[in-house]
Amino acid sequence: MSEPLRIGIAGLGTVGSAVLALLQRNGTLLASRAGRPLLVVAVSARDRNRDRGVPLREMRWYDDPQALAGDPEVEVVVELIGGADGAALAVVRAALGEGKSVVTANKALLAQHGAALAAVAEANGATIGFEAAVAGGIPIVKTLREGLTGNRIERIYGILNGTCNYILTSMRQSGRHFDEVLAEAQRLGYAEADPSFDIDGIDAAHKLALLAALAFGCQPDFDAVHTEGIRHVSPLDIAFADEMGYRIKLLGVARRTPHGLEQRVHPCMVRLGEPISEIEGVLNAVVADADQVGSTLYAGRGAGGPPTASAVVADLCDLAKGVRMPVFAVPSSNLVRLPAAPMERHVGAYYFRLMVVDRPGVLAEVAACLRDHEVSIESLIQRARNPGEAVPIVLTTHQTTDANLIGALGTISELSTVLEPPRLIRIETL
Repeated sequence: MSEPLRIGIAGLGTVGSAVLALLQRNGTLLASRAGRPLLVVAVSARDRNRDRGVPLREMRWYDDPQALAGDPEVEVVVELIGGADGAALAVVRAALGEGKSVVTANKALLAQHGAALAAVAEANGATIGFEAAVAGGIPIVKTLREGLTGNRIERIYGILNGTCNYILTSMRQSGRHFDEVLAEAQRLGYAEADPSFDIDGIDAAHKLALLAALAFGCQPDFDAVHTEGIRHVSPLDIAFADEMGYRIKLLGVARRTPHGLEQRVHPCMVRLGEPISEIEGVLNAVVADADQVGSTLYAGRGAGGPPTASAVVADLCDLAKGVRMPVFAVPSSNLVRLPAAPMERHVGAYYFRLMVVDRPGVLAEVAACLRDHEVSIESLIQRARNPGEAVPIVLTTHQTTDANLIGALGTISELSTVLEPPRLIRIETL
């Protein structure tokens, strides 16, 4: 058998340990598939004494990950440190600068520095494998970079964060409030102690920027992604969605528009019966709308040690076989800068809920605000009267622009009969 592919791993947390375990458990099978053994010769992490469930005695240990990248025996560096800057960026630059390919699960790093790192890789005869950075064990990067290469992608969207999907699923099934379900997700290990990156949509936005780059041949542009999280979603909204035939999902959506590339992450009302409405719990799903094959859906576990390790090892097998793809499917010099479509020009239908004092004339005031901003009502739900008390009013609109609807809600929120900020969720037509 050929000489092994010699690997250095920087970062031995949950994913790094899972990669070591997978390489050990399936080593013979992987060697057969890759045509050569995959051999970890060096590792770097902060804690030498932590039990990672796999023997490290035969691997060289580096406290400094940049030193690992400079090890002359290491051919490929696996970066699993995390973070957009700092040690992760330093070790990736060091490896690529020496002509060594990199495999990473670091979506934040590539969403913010991907175009520059792709250029460094190509200049030095290397590449970057990042299957593990988007949707964990779902092979969506390979699908976009290779399987759908004959297609023009019109839109790509999906459930890109398992923590949010778990929370929204559990809220719907149990009727519990967001804070209670979030605490449960933290106890179960689905959410971090500081869950902000997940629940505020940032993690999904990083992933969407990478999917857009692959789908549209553009430079990743995280700053252009309109990003909202799920903190404001309430059991009341979920119940109304169910009554109207919708499920609430945090989606990332990227599509071409006449105004530029639209990239957005926010809660969406998805019609029951759409395949993505049935993706529950911690699962992820991605849908690509393409001109030749139509819509194709890819679903599976999007996070956790084993699924992410599976994606890392898939990239290592490609490198072992000599497969060297351009990082974002086209040479870095061909990556275009697409203009960002302003969110205020987004056109769609909307759901919004008001909590108002139940007294005559309230609906007339609300309708006047909507009329003045050229927003047309499609449907209205108002419960039995409870004069003088707070009651919910739920409205859905015909298609309008974000600018019109946000302007109308701003005026509505100033009405004396409206007791709290309006709750808005966009209705997504899939």
